Amino acid sequence: MHRKSWKILPGSGSMKNLKLVEDELPEPLSHQALIEVKAIGLNFADIFAIFGLYSATPKGSFVPGLEFSGIVASAGKDVKHFKPGDRVMGVTRFGAYTSHLVVSEKYLIKIPDEWNFEEGAAYLVQALTAYYGLVELARVQKGETVLIHSAAGGVGLYANRIAKKLGAYTIGVVGSSSKLGLLKKVGYDQGMIRSNKFREELKNELKDRPLNVVMECIGGKILMDSYLNMAPEGRLVTYGSAHYSQPGKRPNYIRLFLKYIKRPLLDPQKMIEQNKAVMGFNLIWLYENHDKMHRLLQEMDALQLDKPYVGHEFEFDKMHKALQLFQSGQTVGKVVVKV
Repeated sequence: MHRKSWKILPGSGSMKNLKLVEDELPEPLSHQALIEVKAIGLNFADIFAIFGLYSATPKGSFVPGLEFSGIVASAGKDVKHFKPGDRVMGVTRFGAYTSHLVVSEKYLIKIPDEWNFEEGAAYLVQALTAYYGLVELARVQKGETVLIHSAAGGVGLYANRIAKKLGAYTIGVVGSSSKLGLLKKVGYDQGMIRSNKFREELKNELKDRPLNVVMECIGGKILMDSYLNMAPEGRLVTYGSAHYSQPGKRPNYIRLFLKYIKRPLLDPQKMIEQNKAVMGFNLIWLYENHDKMHRLLQEMDALQLDKPYVGHEFEFDKMHKALQLFQSGQTVGKVVVKV
C-alpha cells in the first residue's frame, strides 16, 4: 500500500531537506501490525536527527519521529495482544512522521479509553524519560528536593507529577516568566526563570534546603550551575542538550562547535571529594531493551498518572510550522501533529 511520509532527503543537515513524499509500505511480518497513524509526538531528538546531529539516526534518507498513536489496520498471524480496530500508542526507532507504520507489537500499548489520539502520542517518550530518570537512575526518596529543567515541557510536567507522587519537593525551571503560571497550576512547589545568573539565583531559591536530584536537559553552563548547587549524595540525571538547539532551517556549525568545546568538564576526583553523581541516558537504549521498557510502564501504571498535557496541535501538512514552534522554546506541554 502507499503512504505519505515526511522524509529527510540526501544533503547537508537542513529543515529544507524534510519533504512530504509518497512511498510504498511493506506488508506486516507475522509479529507486526500495520498502524493507521492518527497523531505524532514531537521531540528534541527529531530536531537533532533532521539536522544530522544525532548519531543514532539511520544512514541515508529516513523518516524521523519516535512516537505515535493510531488504529491497528491489520495484524500478522503471530500478533497476540492487538486486533484490527484497536486504539494504540507506540514508540519506534524513527519512522513516526507518516500516515501508516509497520511496527512490532512489543512496541505498542493500548490507549486508555478516556484519552484521545493526541494524548496518546504525547505519553510514552515523555513519561518514560521522566520515570526512568527519576526512579530507575536517581532513586528519588520522600522529602528530597528535585530540580526540573524545561519544567513546562512534556518531560518536565511528568517529572513533577512523578516526583510529587514519591513525596519529593519540586522546583521547576523555565526560560520565560510566561510559563510560571503553568508551573503553579500543575503543582510545582517553586518556579524560577533560567538566567545568566542561574547559579546564584538557584542558591538563593534553595536557602537551606539541600538539592538532592536534578533532571537536566539543557547542558552547558546550566548543567554545571545545577551540579555545583547539589548537596552531597546529589544525583544529576542528564538526558538532553537543548542548548545546542536553535531557531532556523539549518544549524550554525561554528556556533555549535564553540558550544561543544566550551561544554562543562567534570573532574572525577572532585566528584569523589564532593560525593556527587552524574548519570546520562538515551531513550533509544531503552527501546532496544523492550522487556525493561514494559516493566517500567507497568510500574508507571501503578502511580496512576494523569493523562498528558498537550499544549499545541498542528495538521500533518503543517509539519514545518510545528517544528519551527518547537525550536522556538515558546511551547508548553507536548507538541503534537495530527494525521
